[in-house]
Formats: sequence, C-alpha cells, structure tokens
Amino acid sequence: MTRAGANISQSAKSSLAEEDRLQLRLPATSANLGPGFDTLALALTLSLQIDASRSPQFSLKATGRNADICSSLQRNLMLDVYEQTLQANEAEVVPLAIEIHNEIPIGMGCGSSAAARLAGVALANHFGKLGWTREEILAEGCRQEGHPDNAAACWLGGLTVSSMDAGEVRAIKILPAVPWRILLVLPEQPLATTAARAILPSTYIQEDVVFNIQKSSLLTAAFALGRGDMLQTAMQDRMHQPFRGEICPLLPALLPLSGRGGVLGVALSGAGPSVLVVTDVGKSIADVRAAVEERISDTGIEILETDIEDRAALVHFGQKMSA
Repeated sequence: MTRAGANISQSAKSSLAEEDRLQLRLPATSANLGPGFDTLALALTLSLQIDASRSPQFSLKATGRNADICSSLQRNLMLDVYEQTLQANEAEVVPLAIEIHNEIPIGMGCGSSAAARLAGVALANHFGKLGWTREEILAEGCRQEGHPDNAAACWLGGLTVSSMDAGEVRAIKILPAVPWRILLVLPEQPLATTAARAILPSTYIQEDVVFNIQKSSLLTAAFALGRGDMLQTAMQDRMHQPFRGEICPLLPALLPLSGRGGVLGVALSGAGPSVLVVTDVGKSIADVRAAVEERISDTGIEILETDIEDRAALVHFGQKMSA
C-alpha cells in the first residue's frame, strides 16, 4: 500500500467513526423561575451525558443519579423519542449501544425530560441522517415536550426566553451578567408534571396576568444586567406557585428566605417539587445552605450546589469528547 493509499484508508476510517458515534452533554434546567411560566428557563451545570454508537442490538449502561431508570430498555424516554422520530420521518431505526452518565434528578422539576427528549431527537437526526440543523433539533424537542422553556435552556444554555405558537419555536439566549450560585432543594419524592399542571386553574384574572408580565420582564432584565437586588421582587408569581405550593411544601417553607442572608430569590424549579434558591456571589454558600437547612424539618431532603451553565448543549462526533 502506498503512503497516499494509507492516508485515504485512515481518512475513510475517521469518517466512519464520525458516522457511527455520537456524544452529547445536555444540562439540567430550571424553568419558570417564578413568573416566567412556560417561557423562562435557566441552564445548570448538572448534566446528562450520552455516548452512543451503532450496534447489532440495543443496549444501555448507566451510571450516576437514577441509573436504574436510565438503564431501562423497556421504559426509556430517550429511546422512545429516538424511535418515534425516526419512524415519523420514515427512517431506519438503527440499534445503538448507549452509555449514560446522569447528574439530573428525575421527576424533580430539573428538566430531565427535556434533556432526554432532546437527546432522543439528536440521536435520531445523527443516526437516521435526517440532516436537521441545531434550530430544527430544538424545535422538534420543544414540540415533543409540549412547551419550549426547558428544552430551549437545555439546548442553548444560559437564561432563555422562548415561545411556541402552532409548533413554531422562537428562543433567545441571554448570558447572565453575574454568575450567581444556585441551590436546588430536592424532596424525597418526585412529582409528575401532569399532576403539577392539573392543579392549575383554567382561567386567570387580568390583575394577576399583568402582575406576572411585569415580574417576568423585570426578572429578564435583572439577569441581563446583574441586578441581584431586583430578584426578590422579580421572582414573585401569581399564576402557578400559589397553587403548586399546596403539593410542594418546600416552596412555602423556603420563600420567606428570599431577600435575606445571601438569598437573592426563591422559586419553584419548573413544576416542582424542587425549589431553586439563587444566592449572592458575595455571600458564603455554606451560610446560605445552613439557613435553608434551618427552614426544613423533613428528613430525606437533598441540597445540591450548582452553577449557571452558559454553554450550549455539546454535540460531538467520533472520538471521545473532552470534559
């Protein structure tokens, strides 16, 4: 074999590796942030990491949080979306060997379903050769979710403002001016989003709608300009938290901390049951954590320290991606 031939052979091998392997890193997200119902969301540094390659048959290996759920072939949201997306586009369902490392709490209002659905769509796009752009992958992920907030933040990173009208998705990423640290306070038991939505009223009075429009606009500006002094007011809500607080007891327990002792703002994380606590970078995170722990009497509560994830979801082909 000539040197040129060897180079061609190596190039073909590299190309095949890119076709046959896809790696993803998708962040956790916290949606609503109080008043931004189905609109605002924040990406966090906890992540779902996927390493998938073509295989004679499907297989799953999982490590990290909720590994038993992530490794199930029979009931797996990511694989369901992968297969459904391929079938809807009349593409072959390619069997995959998938390794998962998960850091996102499942069923806790931290965007686990958005990450799983986007992973499924991205896998279908790659292995089914659908040829979709990143924007089209996001749009399909939002349609699969039924609302755009978590999926937009998961795919774009940072703080996102999003809308979906008749399946058409629009999303804008804002890089927060200050890297506020985040505490996620998790109860022992998860809560289904369907149950959290069922408790909401079907109509709202004009005064409450105007209240939320004002607060969500103020919240967006506060993140963009780093106005931590505005968060206590800007994270107030009248559309979902007063109702969900009845089934998410951590929220009424922790709301009184807002604006005190290094706590800039408190909100339900997504549909709950977890609570998001935004902390002042100038204060000790350990002191804020201690204040949170003082407000909680239940056993089984977990507190996770995390940060805002500015980076978009990572999509990598071929050789193993770097950290």
